[in-house]
Amino acid sequence: MRLPESVNVLLLGSGGREHAFAWSIARSKRLARLFIAPGNAGTAACGTNVDINPNNFGSVKQFVLSNNINMVVVGPEEPLVKGIYDFFREDSQISNIPVIGPSARGARLEGSKEFAKDFMTRHGVPTAAYRSFTRKNIDEAYVFLETLKAPYVLKADGLAAGKGVLIVGSLDEAKKELGEMLGGRFGHAGDTVVIEEYLSGIECSVFVATDGKSFKVLPVAKDYKRIGEGDTGLNTGGMGAVSPVPFADGKFMDEVVSTIVKPTVDGLAKDGIEYKGFIFIGLMNVVGKPYVIEYNVRMGDPETEVVLPRIESDIIGLFEGMAFGRLDAYELAVSPLTATTVVCVSGGYPGEYVKGREISGLDKPSESIVFHAGTTAKGGKVLTAGGRVLAVTSLGGSIEEAVGKSFATIAGIEYEDKYFRTDIGKDLL
Repeated sequence: MRLPESVNVLLLGSGGREHAFAWSIARSKRLARLFIAPGNAGTAACGTNVDINPNNFGSVKQFVLSNNINMVVVGPEEPLVKGIYDFFREDSQISNIPVIGPSARGARLEGSKEFAKDFMTRHGVPTAAYRSFTRKNIDEAYVFLETLKAPYVLKADGLAAGKGVLIVGSLDEAKKELGEMLGGRFGHAGDTVVIEEYLSGIECSVFVATDGKSFKVLPVAKDYKRIGEGDTGLNTGGMGAVSPVPFADGKFMDEVVSTIVKPTVDGLAKDGIEYKGFIFIGLMNVVGKPYVIEYNVRMGDPETEVVLPRIESDIIGLFEGMAFGRLDAYELAVSPLTATTVVCVSGGYPGEYVKGREISGLDKPSESIVFHAGTTAKGGKVLTAGGRVLAVTSLGGSIEEAVGKSFATIAGIEYEDKYFRTDIGKDLL
């Protein structure tokens, strides 16, 4: 099977990642119409926003049938974990419409930390030593913590909106946090907690597109999670990103592919797991050796905002290869330029913050791409609608050049309590 030459696409999601996808899809020569559900103020410039909850599969189905949709691209993890791929495959009215994303079983790589660690162990993928615990064996968990060296890594098994991973510095604090996690701090996501050894090194994100048999490794990125300069303060959804990553050179990536990417894709096939989507592999470079910290089953945010602008080949062709098992024939073309994105957030984030601040300066000419993350349009104005508001992406011949362009663009954008980090990429210089 193939897609028609002119393709109607439904993109699910509303963040910066989805705006980057919408921007990339809108550039395709094969695009007929693009709909984004629900989208944001930025995606409206790339296609048509539709007021549909991506987790309401019945509404998604009706829209697909009513608008002659040829392909559904899923941005966030929640619809994937809830089984939107399987929903389409099992309904005869829409089973012929490809969904870019894994089956519910495949989505467990992100939906369950315990499942992911078991998968890695079973298929020989290098990762940190670990054990899983519930409330019933919390005393064993305390004993296991005592066998590890500080700092301590605690992970809620289920989805916790990116907040379910804690790294704590003392044994007493680790025991206290473990008790709170198993006591309901993250709801049912924390019914099981994975405790693993701490890996010391530098992180990067490797993104893989797969059709379940073959794969393409997309541009590598590094994101910045902490709210404060110098990677200090609370964890966030991401304050910025850079691609490429200088240390992820040919030798390192050859090892990543041979010891991690190939065993992961082969492992999915061996386990009979349908997977036609993206795999986000969070890696730690430990003295030149790659170890997997986590899998995600979709593209990352804000990494997507630096990965997709570097892809020069047609993204609908990439989707088609993933959907119909012909990814090996797709020629991935990547720009040699460096991409950086700097995220502007609401004051107070990742704690409490005010929504509804008017944003000005978005119409000023700049050398950057301004991806909207948490925005909404109302009465002809663009307003803040989330903690992470904008991701300002720029391309250049170096990290310094690219990030300088982003800062220049940010200087012309205003909203009350705007905050951003000024050290994105500095650790890589």
